[in-house]
Amino acid sequence: MNLGAGWVWRLLFLSSMVLAAIASSHEHPESEALGGDGGLDEEELQVLMADDDEEEEAMVTDEEQFEEDKDGAETSEIDANVTFQVTYKTPVPTGDVYFTETFDDGSLDRWQLSKTMKEDADEDIAKYDGKWMVEPLKENKVPGDQGLVLKSRAKHHAIAAMLDKPFVFQDESLVVQYEVNFQDGIDCGGAYIKLLSDSGSLSLEQFHDRTPYTIMFGPDKCGEDYKLHFIFRHKNPLNKDMEEKHAKRADVDLKKFYTDRKTHLYTLVLNPDNSYEMFIDQSSVSRGNLLSDMVPPVNPPKEIDDPNDSKPDDWDERAKIPDPEAMKPDDWDEDAPAKIEDPDALKPEGWLDDEPEFVSDPNAEKPEDWDEEMDGEWEAPQVPNPACETAPGCGEWKKPMINNPQYKGKWKAPLIDNPNYQGVWKPRKMMNPEYFEDLHPFRMTPFKAVGLELWSMTSDIYFDNFIITSHKEVADRWASDSWGLKKLVASANEPGIFAQLMMAAEERPWLWIIYILTVGLPIGLAVLFCWPKKPVDDYVYKKVELPQARIEEEDEEEEEEEEGAADEEDKEAEPAAGEGVTEDNGAQEDNQEGADNGEEEEMEEEEEEEEEAEESKSPERTLEDEGDEGSVAEESHKQAVRKRRVRKD
Repeated sequence: MNLGAGWVWRLLFLSSMVLAAIASSHEHPESEALGGDGGLDEEELQVLMADDDEEEEAMVTDEEQFEEDKDGAETSEIDANVTFQVTYKTPVPTGDVYFTETFDDGSLDRWQLSKTMKEDADEDIAKYDGKWMVEPLKENKVPGDQGLVLKSRAKHHAIAAMLDKPFVFQDESLVVQYEVNFQDGIDCGGAYIKLLSDSGSLSLEQFHDRTPYTIMFGPDKCGEDYKLHFIFRHKNPLNKDMEEKHAKRADVDLKKFYTDRKTHLYTLVLNPDNSYEMFIDQSSVSRGNLLSDMVPPVNPPKEIDDPNDSKPDDWDERAKIPDPEAMKPDDWDEDAPAKIEDPDALKPEGWLDDEPEFVSDPNAEKPEDWDEEMDGEWEAPQVPNPACETAPGCGEWKKPMINNPQYKGKWKAPLIDNPNYQGVWKPRKMMNPEYFEDLHPFRMTPFKAVGLELWSMTSDIYFDNFIITSHKEVADRWASDSWGLKKLVASANEPGIFAQLMMAAEERPWLWIIYILTVGLPIGLAVLFCWPKKPVDDYVYKKVELPQARIEEEDEEEEEEEEGAADEEDKEAEPAAGEGVTEDNGAQEDNQEGADNGEEEEMEEEEEEEEEAEESKSPERTLEDEGDEGSVAEESHKQAVRKRRVRKD
């Protein structure tokens, strides 16, 4: 039973692990729980859930409702149909910022639509005529919260806004953060932003794909290539050219952030020590250094190959060469075929040489609409010859082909080390005339505007809560008051694990087999091992205590027999008193002692047989009385055995 229970617990544990794995694989991916620098602490949660008639409220289903009674004390009542109230308030930055935008006022007064044309594009699609609107989310909306939505498909979109003040790269970090939600998924398109460089010629009405920018950051996807861009434009100090530097790819799989149709938070932190880090939903996905982790690198190599150097004509790069002294053996036949007929093969008996493998179908009929002038002469389709079904084969028999043992192929001289080998030629190195060393690439071109210049095959891409600051703590607090609330509402409206399993099974019906095995197998085993067994018929065992009188009588009889034997021994020993013992008497005594020993052994065997007979003949007794009665009988038996041993001694 212990073994069965152990197996049951193991199977139940494995089943729970399988269910958890299935649930996690089909569950919509979520970011980490709010916490740390950007999480909602207890005080903030109470503020968000406070009742305020002057503000909008989002209703989120929950099993517990907290309400205040007449005395002001908080009580908890459990009811599956009640809700708690989450209050939304437009976030306000808690520190110095360069730019913020929430779109909660429903207007785009601060933003400027591009009125120009895209360069190097057909005239019918070159215009930036994509539509932008300010509206709430489609799902998990928070009343009062709105965002900027890209509304058109397969069109170019461009919109930009000025910062409160230009950002100059000196001794403060740069933190850029905003929200994106691919509400209808994304086929091919981007959701990145550009920080437009501070130049005297910057015009937001003329914002297009060639407008100079300092940094480009954000998600981008086309086909199955999922990216998170971080690109900065570096100015060559020698020729003043601008070159794009791309950060390495993110360290995590980004697909889930494009397909779950949830609002995600994208953050870039760039520090004066040239280090950078990118976050999604406040979790780090990539980090590096501007000097070592950008492609192409910021600083060019000191030495380069001399473009004027060329390989000499007599330079030998061959490490191995054919042996010039090797000669083809005389018996080497280059013309021998690779395959020959098997000389030992014999035609099987019963082979039908005159029967074809296929014959015309005798049951086939020419179609009625067959036109011999158009379709040609009609021929019945070919079918396997019925006569060949029982025969080893039909048609002309040919010997099978085997590998030719004499085949060696074309002869080649063996390779030996090249005595003139000079190695792989490389051009000589020279100092790079374009070499420079910039140890502070963080000091980029200042920027004074933020813009979105996008093309997408999917509409309804949602942007919200832009912030540009120098302090990560300010951005985290901003996220807590904005994106954190969206996450709270989305998590509360997330279907339970049972509903997720059902939805997964609707998409993949084969999951029902796993569900049945996972749930049914442990239940079946539990029933098998834990179901009470059929009770055995209660047999009443009764044991009657051995009568004490009977035991005493047996002891007296044994004593009398032993006393009689002792008297006989004394009588036989009297004639020898006072005289030497003769050989006959000695022999008699030996015989007598042997007889006595034999009698004693016979008596012991008889006693053991009597005890076994008594035990076998003892009446049935109950299991409850067996302990007490057995102890009394055992004690009596021990006393009798001790008495017999004393008498024998």
